Amino acid sequence: MKTDYYPEGILFETEENRAYISQLSGLMEACRTKTVIEQKPVMSTSAHELVFSFGSITAVMEKSECEYAPPGQRVKDIAVISRVNKPTCFIVTDIALGGGEPKIRISRREAQRTFLEYARKTFRAGDVLPARVTHLEPFGAFVDVGCGVVSMIPTQSISVSRIPHPGDRFERGQSILVALKSLDTKSGRFFITHKELLGTWEQNAAGFSAGQTVMGIIRSVEGYGVFVELRPNLVGLCEYHGDASVNQLAAVYIKSIIPEKMKIKLSIVELFEKKAAPAGLDYYVFDHIDYWRYTPEGYTKKIIEQRF
Repeated sequence: MKTDYYPEGILFETEENRAYISQLSGLMEACRTKTVIEQKPVMSTSAHELVFSFGSITAVMEKSECEYAPPGQRVKDIAVISRVNKPTCFIVTDIALGGGEPKIRISRREAQRTFLEYARKTFRAGDVLPARVTHLEPFGAFVDVGCGVVSMIPTQSISVSRIPHPGDRFERGQSILVALKSLDTKSGRFFITHKELLGTWEQNAAGFSAGQTVMGIIRSVEGYGVFVELRPNLVGLCEYHGDASVNQLAAVYIKSIIPEKMKIKLSIVELFEKKAAPAGLDYYVFDHIDYWRYTPEGYTKKIIEQRF
């Protein structure tokens, strides 16, 4: 989906952004148009203000302007100090010219408020948004969905293939896509998901055929067999192997693919000592999704679907 607002860091290296932050005239134009721009703060003061340098010009972002906080909530210290030397978005709210150095007022809070207002008016359930992974916890991946506004993808919503930890799928700083499930207009909280953008069982299985030997990642070892991820939204089952361990790389032989049973039968050819890195992501939806049915047509044992 085309959007006017992006996760922090996307704009930083663009020619347009460099033109805004490299000279006073650019900052004045950004102030006039209320354009969101980015720069890296050089330090955080003892009062938890962010200091920015624009050539020979210095600007200080007050703590209260460092993050949008709902009424009654304070800006946390960590939200300020963690921005040092990282591309940080803001709107230039005022420039006072006179004797000496210009006094420039900048606000990340205003940039986030503007983005949230845009989101309320523009986004709807099923829209696909650009996002950037900010940090990972056992229960989910936190991502910037625009101007530093952070939302969480629960671990179970990251992919169909179950993973022990979001770090087995994502890396910090990685650019991804997410689908919007809903938006709380009062708090500005985004509810998002990811797995629906990685395709259906049939779309993923179409890349494989019986008789092939391919690489996979072991995701679960059970008494009755070993589950091997062929793609983030596709898992096959091998016979039990006592030497197999979670997140281990394996070469597997595809014995059969059975769409009517939603099964891929595998056999382990070889196990590798090296732990697997996060698998690459292939997206099937880039703009908007209304309905996703992972389950193949004709398979009725368990329907996996999502309506937006």
